[in-house]
Formats: sequence, structure tokens, C-alpha cells
Amino acid sequence: MKYPILFEYIKEKANIKQEEFNRFSHYFIVKNLQKFETISREGEICSKLYFVNKGCLRFFHLNEEGKELTRYFAFEGKFGTDLTSLITNEPSKENIQSIEQSEILYINKTDFYELVKTEPSINLIYRDILEMAYVTSVKRIYNFQGEETLQRLKWLMNYQPMILSRLSNKMIASYLGITPYTLSRLKTKL
Repeated sequence: MKYPILFEYIKEKANIKQEEFNRFSHYFIVKNLQKFETISREGEICSKLYFVNKGCLRFFHLNEEGKELTRYFAFEGKFGTDLTSLITNEPSKENIQSIEQSEILYINKTDFYELVKTEPSINLIYRDILEMAYVTSVKRIYNFQGEETLQRLKWLMNYQPMILSRLSNKMIASYLGITPYTLSRLKTKL
């Protein structure tokens, strides 16, 4: 079977059969990435949607002081892209980087939007991606604003534990908006 992880993801969300999946799976292209390989840079227009077969992608921005601010991590079985750039065709404000040796599938925006129009299952997937991006952003904003750093770490442990087990303190701290030193100190309180 071609792309079993992607098939299972779509089957779970849209209840499709293998024959339906075979109609459009050829639009997805496999790409192997080295650790810390950048696949999209700040300032470029993001024109692809990525699905992680193996590994992890990080979506981050460098502020004016050169500090990394991480927005999202996509692990196995998850989609990721810079939705703002993809939708508006404006230059991206973030970088997309593999933080482990990874295997991804990608689909070009033109092909993806055509499938959104013609394949009901892909339309459901797109809606799911948009809804989950919104829900995750809102939860993260409300759980991070006004919360003490220890509470932010506890939230991360409950809702995204894979981040803590697979990523460096530097990347986790970037995601939480704290320093690696503060993160190390907080971990001793748990």
C-alpha cells in the first residue's frame, strides 16, 4: 500500500476506502530530510502542505534580536504548513525545519486546492486542518497568557507530551516563551 500513514489519517477523518485514496495519492510526493534541514524560509511564499510520515517539523520565526519563537511542531501523522502564507500568497513569516531525520509527503497548493474542490475526503481534511489550527492557537493563547510558567509546562505535559520526550530544552523553551534555564529549573519542580 502506498503511503499507509497518510491513508490511515484520511480514513480516520473521512472514512474513505483504498480505491478512493488511490485516485489522488499520486499528488503527494515523498521527500527525505536530514536533521535541521530547512524546507521553507521566512520571506518565501509557502506553496506546499506537508504531512509527516516519520520525524518532526518545526515552524518558527526569528525575532529582531535573533531569538527563535516556535509556533508549532508536526510529528508523525500530522499536517503542517504556514497557512497564512499558503492562503494569502504573501511571504512567510516563519521557517519550516526538520528537527530529526524525517520523511515527509508534500503536495503543491494548486493540486491540493483542486483536490479540495473535487474530492470530498480532502475537503474534510482541509476543514479539519483549519479547525485544528484555530483551536490549537486559541488554547495556546489562553493557556499561555497570564499563566505562570509552571502552569504552561503542565499544560504542555498534558496536551503535547511528545514535545517533552523528543525535543531539546532549547526548542521547548522557544515554544513556551521562556529561557532554557527557566525550563530546566521548572522541570525540577515537577
